[in-house]
Amino acid sequence: MAKLILVGGGSASGKTYVIDEVIKIIGTDNVCHFSIDDYYKDLGDLPFEERKKQNFDHPKAFDWKYMFEQLSDLKNDKAIDKPLYDYAIHNRSKETEHVEPKKLIIVEGIMGLVNKKVRDLGDLKVFINASRERRLVRRLDRDIKERGRDRDNILDQYFSTVQPMYEEIIGPSQYYADLIINNDGYDNKSIEVLGAVLKAFLNDEIH
Repeated sequence: MAKLILVGGGSASGKTYVIDEVIKIIGTDNVCHFSIDDYYKDLGDLPFEERKKQNFDHPKAFDWKYMFEQLSDLKNDKAIDKPLYDYAIHNRSKETEHVEPKKLIIVEGIMGLVNKKVRDLGDLKVFINASRERRLVRRLDRDIKERGRDRDNILDQYFSTVQPMYEEIIGPSQYYADLIINNDGYDNKSIEVLGAVLKAFLNDEIH
C-alpha cells in the first residue's frame, strides 16, 4: 500500500518549494506530488465576478468527499483522473490529470491538515511555517507572475480572507503535524530532515 504524506501551511509559506527541494533529495522514482487546491469545488454555475468574491481559504470551499475518495484510491494502488484548478478563472478546469499510484503520494495545500477524515488517511503529517510578512510578499510575487492576478485583488483577498482564515483555521492545524518545517527565507536543516524521513518511508524503514 502507498504511503500518503500530507503537507499543510499558510498560503505562500513555501509548501511547493519545500516539497520540490525534498524530491531533489529523494528522487522522482516512486513519488507523485500534487496540490489540494485541485479539489476546490466546481463553481461553474457562478459568474466570474461572483467567483472572485468566494472565500477560498475556508474548508467549505473544498470538495472533501471527492478528495477522500481519490486519495483512498491512490493509497490502495488505484489510478485516478484528478481535477485541475485554474487560478486565473477561480474555478476548476475542464481538464483532468491522470495520476498513477506511487510508493509515496505527497499532497500539499493550505488545508492539508484541517479535515479529520482526510488527515486520518495520512501516514505522515507536515506543516510548513513562515511569518505573515514573508507569506504576503511571496503571495504577491507568485500570484502576479504565475496566476495572472492583479495586485489590488490579491491584497484585498489577503486581508479579507487569507490572513483571518490562517489565524482561525490553518495556523492551528499545525498541532496535528508530526513535523514542522520552518521556511522563512533563511538557511536551515529542516528540509534535509524531511528528506531523510521520506527516504526512510521509501526504504520501508518506517511503517
